[in-house]
Amino acid sequence: MEKIYQGKTKDVYKLDNGNFQLVFKDDVTGENGVFDPGANTVGLSIEGIGKENLKTSVYFFEILKKAGVKTHYVSADVDASTMEVLPAKVFGKGLEIICRFKATGSFIRRYGNYIEDGTPLDAYVEVTCKDDGRGDPLITKEGLQALNIMTAAQFDAIVAETKQICTVIKDTLAQKGLDLYDIKLEFGYYGDEVILIDEIASGNMRVYKDGKIVDPIDLTKMILA
Repeated sequence: MEKIYQGKTKDVYKLDNGNFQLVFKDDVTGENGVFDPGANTVGLSIEGIGKENLKTSVYFFEILKKAGVKTHYVSADVDASTMEVLPAKVFGKGLEIICRFKATGSFIRRYGNYIEDGTPLDAYVEVTCKDDGRGDPLITKEGLQALNIMTAAQFDAIVAETKQICTVIKDTLAQKGLDLYDIKLEFGYYGDEVILIDEIASGNMRVYKDGKIVDPIDLTKMILA
């Protein structure tokens, strides 16, 4: 297989049938050995987290499929830590979409003069450019248009789909006594459609239980229980 992308938490290969294969790794984002889903560097490795992230992704992709949400998910081989997906194209050099239900992390670091940690937010959506060297800068709808990364209609579609998808995920977690603070997603385009790509895993979300953050391994166990 031809490797077409090497990421922080997974690699991407091109399959003979034209689809892509994601290979999940045991690395998670963070800083100084501490997990942080909003970080732009690999902070640590957790043995087995790649396979667990894959299980979690499949779990949520199947739920979204039943809800009528289009994603790139085709199938998965959990034992091999791989997922087959549609060959969607990323916007620009890649964007990250963050949906925030409660203020924490980088949001507080930026806007702490105006809001306290844990304050509820109404599914607030942020977009950042994937650029480690520049700290994954935030970008506006107008900025994305000015740089010819996406159209206004595509941006609006991403925001609407993000809120729908993340609300489904939040409600699913709530049924397990878990409180979703924020989550990081990625979108691409397949033909004329804007669809959810990448993964939906514990390493990409910040979840609390009884007021305390849940680490990725424990979170995955709780989700799949």
